[in-house]
Formats: sequence, C-alpha cells, structure tokens
Amino acid sequence: MAKWKYDVTLTAKNDLGSDEKILEIVIGDKLSLTPPMGWNSWNCWGLSVSQDKVYDAAKSFVDKGLADHGWTNINIDDGWEIFGKSDAPKRSRKGEILTNEKFPDMKKLGYDIHALGLKFGIYSSPGPLTCGGYTASYKHEYQDARTFAKWGIDYLKYDLCSYRNFMNNQNSVEELKPPYILMNKALRSIDRDIVYSICEYGNGKVWEWGESVGGNLWRTTRDIWDNWDRMYEIGFGQVENAKYAGPGHWNDPDMLVVGWVGWGPNLHQSELTPDEQYTHVSLWSMLSAPLLLGNDLTKLDTFTLNLITNDEVIAIDQDKLGKQATPVIKTDDIQVWKKELSDGNIAIGIFNVSKENLDYKLELKKLGVNGEVTLRDLWRQTDIGKFNNMFTTRIPSHGVKLLKVFLK
Repeated sequence: MAKWKYDVTLTAKNDLGSDEKILEIVIGDKLSLTPPMGWNSWNCWGLSVSQDKVYDAAKSFVDKGLADHGWTNINIDDGWEIFGKSDAPKRSRKGEILTNEKFPDMKKLGYDIHALGLKFGIYSSPGPLTCGGYTASYKHEYQDARTFAKWGIDYLKYDLCSYRNFMNNQNSVEELKPPYILMNKALRSIDRDIVYSICEYGNGKVWEWGESVGGNLWRTTRDIWDNWDRMYEIGFGQVENAKYAGPGHWNDPDMLVVGWVGWGPNLHQSELTPDEQYTHVSLWSMLSAPLLLGNDLTKLDTFTLNLITNDEVIAIDQDKLGKQATPVIKTDDIQVWKKELSDGNIAIGIFNVSKENLDYKLELKKLGVNGEVTLRDLWRQTDIGKFNNMFTTRIPSHGVKLLKVFLK
C-alpha cells in the first residue's frame, strides 16, 4: 500500500502577531485517518428530511464558523429514496435508484455542498428496504455505488435494516459479513473515494472484523437518544472494543445528541443537562469517536456553539495517533479515563457519574504518571498549574473535568 507524507508549514499573521503550525499531508489508499466530523440528518429530521434542510445544515457549517473547526461532512440519513409501499417507480428503466419529491436534484445538492468546501454523505441498506421502509440497495450494489459517485458522494452509511430478514442469527459473523463485503467491492470498483460507515448496531462484535470488510467506521451500539442513562450506557460501555480503533478504522458509538433534536419535524432542546453535554462531548472525544452532530444547525444557541467549537477538545478526538481512551479508575461515583496522544502527552477525563456534586482527589501515579507535570483544563483552555502527584478538583453531578497532562 503506497503512502506518502508531506509536512507543510502554515503561517498566520495579523496585527496581534503570528503563529506557525505544521500540516501533515498523507496520501495513500487508507481513508479517514482521523475520525469523521460532521452532521447527520437523523437525530433532528428523521424521515422528514429534505434537500432544503440538508443544504441549510451545510450553509450553517460555513455561516456559523463550524467548518473552521473541522466540521466537514454533511450526511443525509434515511428518507431520501422512494417509499417501498408507494406505487411510484423505485428505479429508472436502467435500474438507477430514484429520489423522492423532497430531493429533486441530488447531483445539484452534492455540487452545492462541495462548493461550500464540505463533503457529502448518503445512506442506504444492503436489504430491499431501509429501516424507514424506503428503497435500498439489495441486488443493485454496484449500480448504486456508481450513482453515488455520480452525485459526488464522499461518505456512505450502510444500515443493516431489512437485510436482517434474510438472516437466521443476527450475531452470526458469517451471516453479517457478506453484504458489507459486497458493497465494499462495489465502492472499490468506482473512481471515487467514499468513506464506508458500517451500521449493524454492534452485532457479532463488529469491531473485531469491521476493518476486514472495508469499514472505516462501524456502529458499536443501537441508537442513542438524549437521556443520561442511554448516553451513559453507550459511552461508558466502549471498553472491549478499544484496541480495534485507529487511523482509518473507528468505533462509532452513534451521533451526538446536543442542541435541538427530535427525530422528526417537531424538535426540542436536548434533555441532557449542560454538564451531561460536556460529559457527552468529552467522552466521545476521548474515545476517538466519529463526531457527528444530530441537531438542527439553524438553531445553534451560544452554549451549543461553544460546546462544539472548542479546538482543544476537538484536538483530543482528532489526535493522529488514534488511540481510544480506556478507564484506569472506576468506582460507583467516579470514572477516570486515559488517552495517549501523538505528542507523547496524555489526556484524562475525570467523570462524576453520581447524582451529587463531588470533590475528588486524583493520585497521578494511578495513571502511570511520575514526577512533576503540568495540567491544562481543556474546556476552560487554561493551565491549572504544576503537580507532583495529588490533584484535587470539584466535579458537578454527571459532569467532567477534561485535562491534558503535559509529561515533558
């Protein structure tokens, strides 16, 4: 597998001064060297998604500055196809998949999204129908891959859905692999790079074989929603799969449920408290998880905007080493997770999973840290100071203290 690396020095200057960073450009066959960042239509619009709503999300990425922080993928989920029970033709005479009236010109949508400097994603299933009952790719895999390429697709979420009707055992690796291998072959047959997102809800321990069938990321769980217990179960359950994460192949614990969500036309503010949302974004970043927003981007309040544009937190998720965090301390009230970083330092998340505000004393030696270190609060973007072993902090209920530990 050929791979080339180029280091490019970028310099920015204005009246306040100047700064330099090294941009590493990697050219090769492997896609998604860092976890995808973007937006998916499902957690706000569900099956009520439309071309206008998708473009509005893309425009918001640019108008509200999210694109400047690395948010690039605009992904349509279920609901763009022809409904399976409809009398309308599902495919053209040549077999090309058709879009419903809410998506009058998919190729134009792709062009418009690319014109904003963003990437374009879409959704299908290996079964005859999607989870919402719309036309899917069964027996048209190669043809759909060619159509997706023609539309300018950069990302495909491939959801098991009705293919389950063909299976005897939904946890059988032998039964789960073939439909994903087939679409991977189809994607590799076209002259376009498309990130391949496998969605089969963690069945058959997909993290053990997802990369072998071409997956760049794979869902490790069933769907998330804006509830502490659900988010806790999913996020803090990502332990067994940690060693399978890395550049080009990521564990996906589902989308972020911050901001205005609703799974249909009637939206509501996320029912996660502000502290729970800090925990949500912190934990997903520590997990090297794909960061896919699921909210109405036209209704971004100041809190949500600040939550998703903190470059120091995003940098933890996007660290090129791609190491997934694991817990090093677990009690009934506190969990401390550790993530190794490419610069030789570490990030730690101290999570208060209890119902009470707590004072907590962390012995740094339990993290494998010896000697004096500097701690930086990543949410507040401030250095806390130098510490030899003991660090004491107060953490609100269901909240987090997210730190970078400078070892050098």
